[in-house]
Amino acid sequence: MNETLNVRDKDRIFDLFSMSGDIAVITGASSGIGQAAAEIYAAAGATVVIIGRNEARLAQVRDGIIASGWTAHSYVADQAVRGDIDEVLQRISAEVGQPTVVVANAGIAGGRSYLTPDGSLARYQDDEWDSVVATNLTGTFETIRAAAKVLPDGGRILVTASTAGLRTDPMVSYAYVATKAAILNLVRQAALELAPRGIRVNALAPGPFKDTLIGGGAKLDAEGERQWAATIPLGRMGVMAEIQAPMLFLVAPGSGFVTGTILAVDGGALALSHTLF
Repeated sequence: MNETLNVRDKDRIFDLFSMSGDIAVITGASSGIGQAAAEIYAAAGATVVIIGRNEARLAQVRDGIIASGWTAHSYVADQAVRGDIDEVLQRISAEVGQPTVVVANAGIAGGRSYLTPDGSLARYQDDEWDSVVATNLTGTFETIRAAAKVLPDGGRILVTASTAGLRTDPMVSYAYVATKAAILNLVRQAALELAPRGIRVNALAPGPFKDTLIGGGAKLDAEGERQWAATIPLGRMGVMAEIQAPMLFLVAPGSGFVTGTILAVDGGALALSHTLF
């Protein structure tokens, strides 16, 4: 970006956050943060392509976006299955057009916190560990790798990480904190490799949000929400509308000099000097 911003130029301000002409692919987009990203990208002018494992839920999200007057497509694929994302990105390139944005958002919680007996070191299940690693770590790596193959120079990759990858978090499982921490260095490493092509790679690190399968969603009761809220200086969990602007910023023209960055959206939780129980 060669020009400084004249704040009186409203068109320039809108241009900073426009995704007109973009084809944005989002994994794990049948609910929660992935759905929120798809909706804000579509509203910003992008053609969105949502990916997930649940065909019915994907269709519902896709149809909702289309009903709002925007453009959306859906494809079924599983980030945890090796080769699935690579194959579906090739199909999208042939059938919809070359993606310019890829969001590696799919992730699972995989077990309970060590504050419960089943989540302790002694009782944590191997299959839960393996499942989380396959989706959150290996699947994210495969999505970044597949994206690098199809994106043009100047493309953008965004990874949904977590504040649990930036510190200990007794509220979630061992596998979750381990994989989310590993993802952050994947992002930094990929940002270095892809920078000569002008491809920017960044991560979003949400704190606890309502209406996500990991953050609680419909399964979170009042006591669970109270426990999460107690860990946040703002005193509450986030809502989906509060994740959309950060997700838009990290792939929009306005963040053209941002790469290898982890942006926390957490109500101040990381500013605490300790984790509250």
